[in-house]
Amino acid sequence: MRVVLASASPARRAVLRAAGVDPIVEIADVDEEALLAAMPQAAPAEKVTHLASAKATTVARRIGSAHPDAVLIGCDSMLHIDGELVGKPGDADTARRRWGTMAGGTGELVTGHAVLRLADGEIDRVAEGHAVTTVRFAEPSEAELSAYLATREPLAVAGAFTLDGLGGWFVEGIDGDPSNVIGISLPLVRRLLAGVGVRVTDLWSAPPDG
Repeated sequence: MRVVLASASPARRAVLRAAGVDPIVEIADVDEEALLAAMPQAAPAEKVTHLASAKATTVARRIGSAHPDAVLIGCDSMLHIDGELVGKPGDADTARRRWGTMAGGTGELVTGHAVLRLADGEIDRVAEGHAVTTVRFAEPSEAELSAYLATREPLAVAGAFTLDGLGGWFVEGIDGDPSNVIGISLPLVRRLLAGVGVRVTDLWSAPPDG
């Protein structure tokens, strides 16, 4: 059984590969802003789980004929801080403002997950959930923050920071699952896989099925 990761995130793929699963990567083309705009009153967990499900479903419909018996994993991460749910900043000015709020404080990294199992190319079983990890941020100096922003790393990641990259220097600690902060919660994915009838141990270093 092939595993398909419905995400362009190299960090998510790296987490899976380090944990014994080498997924096929298929990028989901969904309008995240439109999806979120349609559910303004939803809770943070509901929003990110909805996005994860949309990504996984979009990819499943596209690749069903090529991988008719695959299992798909979709994820979406956002940072809940100061009463606001924020994603990728996109530009340095936005990232700097985010860090103005984050520095010396705490936020919750919320990741929605959707696991879909295909049978004969059609979605057969679905399991969804979310994970929350509390992140305690350091207070980088102005020079440190400027240097970090200049790397452009924080511009394309949820919450304008990473745990497994340069941003790890500015994280004092976390409470919860570290893999969730990177973008995919291994404990949660294991449970969701079980929910669609797949044992994660059967996926370790699984050979391609053609």
